[in-house]
Amino acid sequence: MTHPIRVLGIDPGLRRMGWGVIEAIGNRLTFIASGTVTSNNKQDLAERLVQLHDGLSRIVELQAPMEAAVELTFVNKDAGATLKLGQARGVALLVPALAGLHVSEYAPNLVKKTVVGTGHAEKDQIRAMVKVLMPRATFDTDDAADALAIAICHAHHRGSTTGRLARAGAA
Repeated sequence: MTHPIRVLGIDPGLRRMGWGVIEAIGNRLTFIASGTVTSNNKQDLAERLVQLHDGLSRIVELQAPMEAAVELTFVNKDAGATLKLGQARGVALLVPALAGLHVSEYAPNLVKKTVVGTGHAEKDQIRAMVKVLMPRATFDTDDAADALAIAICHAHHRGSTTGRLARAGAA
């Protein structure tokens, strides 16, 4: 008998960090919870990172995941925004690692291809497919839906060559 694996998916963001928790038993996926950790954009960067850290730490404590998956960051034209997103992504990697979880990283196009079937899917397509794959799933933001998609991607690739390559490519 295969034991359930509880996976935390994280969609990093400085303003909104989506999170989603699923359980995987073989190919069967079960929705557990999802939500969004937010930071106050009127605060300085350091305080915002603390808000994200504390919020995500509470999620890890309450949801007790066994593994975590974080989406790799797109590099955009605004270098300042990219650096800030990278710092938020650091929090997304740090919190589960501090809790002793193995953290995998996946490119956005692999997440989309795994969940929707095409690497260039739109947000509404991701939301729709997450609902098809897990009809009981609820999410308050696109970020939470994306986090569930990241968790689904990890559940499908965690033991495969693709998953190992995705993790190796992120290193």
